[in-house]
Amino acid sequence: MELTVDNVSKSYPAAKGDTRLALAETSVTIAQGEFICVVGPSGCGKSTMLMIMAGLLAPTGGQVRLDGTLVTGPPAGLSVVFQDYGRSLFPWMNVRRNLAIAGKAAGLSRAETAERVREALAAVGLDGVENLYPWQMSGGMQQRTAIARALVVRPEVMLMDEPFAAVDAQTRADLEDLVLRVRHEYQMTVVFVTHDIDEAVYLGDRVLVMRANPGHLVSDVRVDLPRPRDQVSTKLDPRFAQLRSEIFRQVMRSVETTAPPLAPTFP
Repeated sequence: MELTVDNVSKSYPAAKGDTRLALAETSVTIAQGEFICVVGPSGCGKSTMLMIMAGLLAPTGGQVRLDGTLVTGPPAGLSVVFQDYGRSLFPWMNVRRNLAIAGKAAGLSRAETAERVREALAAVGLDGVENLYPWQMSGGMQQRTAIARALVVRPEVMLMDEPFAAVDAQTRADLEDLVLRVRHEYQMTVVFVTHDIDEAVYLGDRVLVMRANPGHLVSDVRVDLPRPRDQVSTKLDPRFAQLRSEIFRQVMRSVETTAPPLAPTFP
């Protein structure tokens, strides 16, 4: 599925009847099967843009289309994985029931849901944990569960909002490789928001750089690293370092141009 963002903007009410422009007119086309990473400073509209893509937030202007169909609500064939897995999983339900909710929402039969739950758990390496509760699992296992739930509907597009920000470095590397594996297995289009430039270069086919005040897209960098990728050889590739440096400079330039002036200091 091709995902098209066409001149999308988003404003919020502000004090005294004014409005605050959070996302200025932004356009991007994401081809079927692409892995797109989005980076930029806090407050630049990364998550806002993702929520508009998902149909969870209505734009003030412009439109999003999925395979030519206007997105006015969460479309079929699209899943979202959030950063806060602790809130996205229901603590009073075991893993199986947490995943089965996605099948029920998609109108699948019980038999089909059960089969897809088993398939999704196997895909994320959680076979045999369906009777555990979220509070009995590590953070990494909980986020794997959230990814598995997104896979139950066999999405063609997966949107991920800083999904690994709350886990340790080793777990993060494992989850990055997991996402690359399931993306290939399910042949999905992925849009992945992150603050981690190394992560963006490692995962993405393209990296979108955004700037704040108001949020807008300033650069679209193609990542010409070979696939498949791995945590050692890919990150030792001189091209990886070049891309990371290029994107880092662009992000820092956006921070410098949007940061408030420093207060004067006195001896």
